[in-house]
Amino acid sequence: MSTKIIRDYIIPADDFAVAGEASSDVRKILSQLGVSPNILKRTSIAMYEAEINAVIHGHGGKAHVEIDENKVFIVISDEGPGIEDLELAMQEGYSTAPDSIREMGFGAGMGLSNMKKHADLLEIDTQVNKGTTVYITVYFQ
Repeated sequence: MSTKIIRDYIIPADDFAVAGEASSDVRKILSQLGVSPNILKRTSIAMYEAEINAVIHGHGGKAHVEIDENKVFIVISDEGPGIEDLELAMQEGYSTAPDSIREMGFGAGMGLSNMKKHADLLEIDTQVNKGTTVYITVYFQ
């Protein structure tokens, strides 16, 4: 592949009916490109977790995805409340999701740690009362 594939998605707030559609579409594109199952899985998990966090915590947001011959680069941004204590939020099991979200099976506190586990590079830019932007890179090699 010599050209870059670029996709942009809107992530609606609190809409669990469409939550995960962006990551599902990216998985489909990568599959059509013949990307290995391991890379498909890692990319899908990392992007899905970021997407769900935007739905739950960020009042929705945007996803920007760039795919080239070496990697997939994902940027998910929201204008939510931001993350007060990023170090604490990175710990498995830590969650600020309300009970109503947990009752639906979300908000178990694995989102950020799963992103870190499945991405080759993860950068999180967050400001309280301004929002959060997550940068995920997964290399194909």
